[in-house]
Amino acid sequence: MNAPNTATLEYDALANLIDAVETADDAMAKATRSTMLTPRFYTTDFDAMDKMDVSSVRAEWDAMILEYEGDNNHDHFQRDAAFAEEARVGLASMSPELRQEFLDFLISSCTSEFSGCILYNEIQKRVTNPDIKALMRYMARDESRHAGFINSALKDLGLGIDLGGLKKNKAYTFFKPKYILYATYLSEKIGYARYITIFRQLEKNPDKRFHPIFRWFERWCNDEFRHGESFALLMRAQPHLLSGLNTLWIRFFTLAVYATMYVRDHMRPLMHEAMGLDSSEYDYEVFRITSEIAAQVFPVDLDIDHPVFRAGMTHLLECAVGHANAKARGGLMGLLGQARHALGAAWTFGRLFFLPVKHRPLPDQIRVQPVW
Repeated sequence: MNAPNTATLEYDALANLIDAVETADDAMAKATRSTMLTPRFYTTDFDAMDKMDVSSVRAEWDAMILEYEGDNNHDHFQRDAAFAEEARVGLASMSPELRQEFLDFLISSCTSEFSGCILYNEIQKRVTNPDIKALMRYMARDESRHAGFINSALKDLGLGIDLGGLKKNKAYTFFKPKYILYATYLSEKIGYARYITIFRQLEKNPDKRFHPIFRWFERWCNDEFRHGESFALLMRAQPHLLSGLNTLWIRFFTLAVYATMYVRDHMRPLMHEAMGLDSSEYDYEVFRITSEIAAQVFPVDLDIDHPVFRAGMTHLLECAVGHANAKARGGLMGLLGQARHALGAAWTFGRLFFLPVKHRPLPDQIRVQPVW
């Protein structure tokens, strides 16, 4: 196993962060659970979303909507004849530990995609602004396909998620529209960076593609990329969201997304190893791609190469492992241990938040192309 950036973390400790999935009820319970590391469902101020004006970016906006209307992925999410056999062979060759990491990946990804579907669909139902309504309808369409495609892979294993039940039973978090824009922009762009990095790795090393779902990642992640472009245009059309004290919110959400990804990905070291990737190197490559893309809209950028940043990411992982171990221990000492590691994570996050950031001017042309 390729170790994360600290030699003190053993696989057994990392495995404590993943709840085993053996039945469909287990899969549903994992998808329904809401923690700091699991995908959440969101709701927002629909009246404020309805008032967003895109007239200042009209030319780029209309070109983007035409791309959505063209729907170049309408026939992409169909499983070919080889899918079932590739999946059967791949799953039969997995160790029990790798299988659990892969299931964690599938369930988390399905929940995240379905979260976007619900949010976008709810917005399009609750607004009258034709620009916002059209955009949200198209993005909900895309995310529904993504979630359904992943869920089909889970159903192959008898672990399909009841998406209707998930919509009813999972807790919802309210975010102001500007927080929705920051968080979902980052989610869509980092989703692109994650999927394209995996796709390029397996394109060069097809012998390491242990499940056929990875063959769909290139065109799939271009949907994610276009969704991010949509939020970039929305934010550039509301310039107050990208200046003043709002730059602090940009820093906060960028750090929160990176930190969550770093900890969550180190829960899956065997999955990355099976693909020929190191979890830490993979994450920093994803951060680098996301940072390059986000220059289109964010005037500040985290210094991911700063030694304090890298040490802080490792310490957040250590805190997550320590918290999981303390919770498993139980009793008074377990509670004290959980509190200690939670405080350690909060202190580390705060220290990372106040690191110096890089400032950059926003380009005249907003949209960029998925060339990574």
